Amino acid sequence: MIRQRWTIGLGLGILLAIGAAATALDIKSRHDAGWVEHTLEVLQKISELRLRLRQVESASRGFALTRSPDFVAEFEDARKNIPAVATDLQRAVQDNPAQLTRLAKIRDLIARRIAASGELVRLSTASDGAGLAALQAKPEGRASQTEIAGQLDAFATEEKRLLDERTATSRANGALLLAVNLAGLALLLMIAAYLIRRAYLADRALRSSLSRSETEASTLEAQAVEQMQHLDVAHQEARHSASILNNTFNTMAEGVLVIDQSGAIVLSNPAAARIFQLKADTTLFDIKDQNRFFEHDGTTLIPDFELPTARALRGLPFDRREIIVRHNNRRGSFSLMVSGRPLRSRAGEITSAAMVYHDITDTLETERLLQQAQKLDAIGKLTGGVAHDFNNMLTIITGSIETLIDDIQDRPAAVELAVLIGRAADRCTELIRHLLAFARKQPLRPRDIDVNATVLDMSKLLRPTLGEQIEIHTILDDDRLIAHVDSAQLANSLVNLAINARDAMPNGGKLLLESSLAVLDETYAAANPGVTPGGYIMVAVSDTGSGMPAEIRDHAFEPFFTTKEAGKGSGLGLSMVYGFAKQSGGHVKIYSEEDHGTTVRLYLPPARADAQIAPVTHGPMPFGTETILVVEDDPLVHDFVLAQLRSLGYSTIAVTSGAAALAVVTSGRAFDLLFTDVIMPGGMTGKELAEQVLRLRPRTRVLYTSGYTDNAMLAHGRLDHGALLLAKPYRRSELAQMIRAALDAPINVPIPAPQD
Repeated sequence: MIRQRWTIGLGLGILLAIGAAATALDIKSRHDAGWVEHTLEVLQKISELRLRLRQVESASRGFALTRSPDFVAEFEDARKNIPAVATDLQRAVQDNPAQLTRLAKIRDLIARRIAASGELVRLSTASDGAGLAALQAKPEGRASQTEIAGQLDAFATEEKRLLDERTATSRANGALLLAVNLAGLALLLMIAAYLIRRAYLADRALRSSLSRSETEASTLEAQAVEQMQHLDVAHQEARHSASILNNTFNTMAEGVLVIDQSGAIVLSNPAAARIFQLKADTTLFDIKDQNRFFEHDGTTLIPDFELPTARALRGLPFDRREIIVRHNNRRGSFSLMVSGRPLRSRAGEITSAAMVYHDITDTLETERLLQQAQKLDAIGKLTGGVAHDFNNMLTIITGSIETLIDDIQDRPAAVELAVLIGRAADRCTELIRHLLAFARKQPLRPRDIDVNATVLDMSKLLRPTLGEQIEIHTILDDDRLIAHVDSAQLANSLVNLAINARDAMPNGGKLLLESSLAVLDETYAAANPGVTPGGYIMVAVSDTGSGMPAEIRDHAFEPFFTTKEAGKGSGLGLSMVYGFAKQSGGHVKIYSEEDHGTTVRLYLPPARADAQIAPVTHGPMPFGTETILVVEDDPLVHDFVLAQLRSLGYSTIAVTSGAAALAVVTSGRAFDLLFTDVIMPGGMTGKELAEQVLRLRPRTRVLYTSGYTDNAMLAHGRLDHGALLLAKPYRRSELAQMIRAALDAPINVPIPAPQD
């Protein structure tokens, strides 16, 4: 009994022991399962921390590239959730000092990384290109990312190690509990089964949690890869756009400056650097110290507070303000067209100003030259008209003097007075010729001439004229230069230029005569109105004299403009040169600076295939008995011509218009020569009259006369090449010679009548 009791007691004791062991094992199994769940939660928190950190990184970079507000919201949401996740982790590993230490380091790294991402967002919001470049240049960003990833990996590895250890312990306890229960009572077996089931469920939960973690990790990784691809595409597009903008900015002809409130140049392009001679450390204050700024009149100095940059920095936008800039250490000035705009922050404060500078110096110079050419052309037309009227009057005076002298030979005093009148008329005639030369209405006799030979001949003739104090040098092209010009007018132009050069060197100096082939291209022609691009023969006259300032040089070609003392110059020398060059189809250009001498370049048309115009030779005064139809609209010239022709033995038919002349022709009246003015009132020119007369009477001879006669008439179709022309004013002997030459000339080629 006692043994049985002992056995029972032992059995009970064993049962109690087994129960106690089972209870202890159950408690241990529950504890181990709790640690497994705890470890799984830690791993989930680590995955969540990784996800939030990646969201912070991708959102800040996405905003830097696209400036989308959605990325800012994403950034702020992720940034706010990270501290809570980190706190949960800290609470979970509170019993693990090593993990706490590692977590503290991770939290410090994450805080710095979030601060860097926040700085990226802030700089991108402010569009601070320099700050962004500096932030990207720092190597700490990628290093901190790598270090954070490493620390998180170490943290997760430790937790996984604990998970494995705790899982192994849990499984061992379960097996032991199963063995005890199998050896014990059914209750213990149930307890063991229960404990095994709990272990199984815990293991399945662990595996399910791990599977979910792996799936979430794969999904997050795929999302991250996709987002990185989108970011890469956006980055490439942004780089392409930035490249286009940068190339456009750097190749602009207009200078661009962005200046902040402190005067620092934040941004500039090469054109602005060329305009203001910018260096790496140049500021707005340096530009103002090195230059003076004037209004467009060139005399009104602009105060500092009214400068374009100051106005823009005060918030006053403006467009196309013209200013003139003069550098303090260099000669000359340049003109700028300036536009400016203030640049504001998000808060509306003016942070800087954008300035655009367009150099219009060449444009204004071209406009000035065009205005000067138009002015000279207008003066030429006025001068030509006045000279034409004087020619008509001088024709009567000079032609009448010879007749008067013949009639008063028995009165010496009156003859002497008539001679004085003739000399005065000759001087007036010469003055009119000078005016006609400027107005490009002088009669020229162009032919193919050797320019080098003409220059050499003139250099020999000029030596005694200019005096020993002037050294004359010649530099002539080795080729034979043939120009199609009036040789006498070329020589006259060279004399005028040489005399002007001598007067500019009162104490002596050097005179240089040059010749060469030259080509004036379209660019030169565009900058010099009236110039035809092409090849020319260039003749230059240079001196070492006093030179001319710009204000005098601009008026040098105007008639009667002179800087010489009264009585020492007519002011027509350069005007004649200008008219000769233009009338010949060439060009003239003055290059001169005060105290640096002057160079005048004549650009003459090269030889052409046209026949040379032979000079008219004057022999004894011829007479005749033929009938001449005179067409002259000026009453004084009309009466004079009739008187002179009748004194030479000719019969005359006088009319004052082309219509009246045609009426004479159609009436059948006979005449041997049509003597007509070129320019007449009533809409019919002398050429048109001659053409109609020749259609009616093909064998009619024609002689033209005009005070406007020049090569331009031929070019404009007013006269045909080879037409006989008597230029006003003319003497009685010249009239007699040309009338006889016209009457003796071959019959004109008939002009066919127009067909119906």
